Amino acid sequence: NLFPCRFYLHPEMSKDLVGTHPPGAHSLVAVSVGYFLEDFVDMLCNQKLHQSWELLFHHSVVIICFGLAVLLHQYVGFALVALLVEINSIFLHLRQILLMANLVHTTCYRLNSLVNLGTYVVFRIATLAWMTRWLFLNCQNVPPATYAVGTVGMAIMTPMNIILFYRLLRSDFFK
Repeated sequence: NLFPCRFYLHPEMSKDLVGTHPPGAHSLVAVSVGYFLEDFVDMLCNQKLHQSWELLFHHSVVIICFGLAVLLHQYVGFALVALLVEINSIFLHLRQILLMANLVHTTCYRLNSLVNLGTYVVFRIATLAWMTRWLFLNCQNVPPATYAVGTVGMAIMTPMNIILFYRLLRSDFFK
C-alpha cells in the first residue's frame, strides 16, 4: 500500500483529516516522530550548531505537530498530507550525497537537480500551500489551541521551504 495511494484507497480521509485515518497511518506518523527525534539527536551530537540550526528548528516543529497527532489520535490524516513533503527529501538527500562525492559536474547530478526541483514544487510548495488553505478553510472546526499550533507550524515551514527553494535555484541553476 503506497503512501500517496492512501487517499485514493481511503477517500473518507480526504473529507475528514481530523478524526479519520486508515489502518497503519497512526503507526506511520509515530515512526516518523521517532525518525525526526533520532535525526535531531544525531545532528546535536555530530554537527556544529551553526550548520544545523535550521534543520533542528524544522525537526522541532515537526516533532511537536506530529507528536500531538500521535498523542491525541487526531489530525493523523493531516500529518499524512504533511509527510508528502518527505517524497522530495529523497532527491535532496541524493543531491547532498552527490555533492559530497564531488559529482557536481555529472549528468546524474544535473538530472537529480531537475527532478529535485520538480518534486520540490509539487511535494513541498504545493503541499504546504494546500495545508495552509485547509487550515484557513477549516478554522471553525479546529480547536483554538490546535489551530494555533497548526498556523504557527505552517508560518514557520512555508518561509523555510521558500528560502531553501531559492537556495537550490541559486546553487544549481543560477551560478
